[in-house]
Amino acid sequence: MKVILKENIENLGKRGDIINVAAGYGRNYLIPRKLALQVTPSNMKMVEMEQKALRKKLDREVESFQSVIDQLNQTSLTFERKAGDKDVIFGSVSTADIKEALDKLGLEVEKKKILLAEPVKRLGNYTVPIKIFHDEQAEIKIEVKKEGAEDEGMPPVSEDKAVEEKEAVTVEEKKEEGPIEPEEEKKDEPASEEAIAEVIPEEKKEEKSEAVTETKPEESSESDINENKEK
Repeated sequence: MKVILKENIENLGKRGDIINVAAGYGRNYLIPRKLALQVTPSNMKMVEMEQKALRKKLDREVESFQSVIDQLNQTSLTFERKAGDKDVIFGSVSTADIKEALDKLGLEVEKKKILLAEPVKRLGNYTVPIKIFHDEQAEIKIEVKKEGAEDEGMPPVSEDKAVEEKEAVTVEEKKEEGPIEPEEEKKDEPASEEAIAEVIPEEKKEEKSEAVTETKPEESSESDINENKEK
């Protein structure tokens, strides 16, 4: 029998869809629960009007859910787990873990709408679909990383080590500036007389001049010459 759905029904259809169902299922379940209306030649006009109204209602719902979809599409969750060889984690990340993390962010999602095929058991990045209603879905990103991975292999740097590293950097900078050329050795050259004269103190000069004066022979006077002649 043909029925028009008045509600969204899982694995069956959306509001306003006209579908074929088993007569017993339609009469005994869908119609009594007001989930569907039987389609007959006599009520076709009523069915068409009902279908338009249901479609409009569905469009409004899609718009209201779109903000939720956008928000979930931008959501990323991170889980830390202890891991052994080959990135296999101890335990797992399940739909319950994902729901709990979403609840903390204020995103209320039913556990059954988290479409995780099986619990995550390895480190890595994953995309998990979230069913909103029928074909409308969102996708969240989850990362499972090793617990304490950021701290591994990074011992604290001691003060002495920091000083050594600083000095090493300074040496490297000096190397980049270029080698320092050694000063040329000055060759010993004989000192000039003028240089020696500058070094000799004034007192020494005076003593030298006096010594020269004393050793100079005295000139003979005229009286001494006459005396010698008379003799």
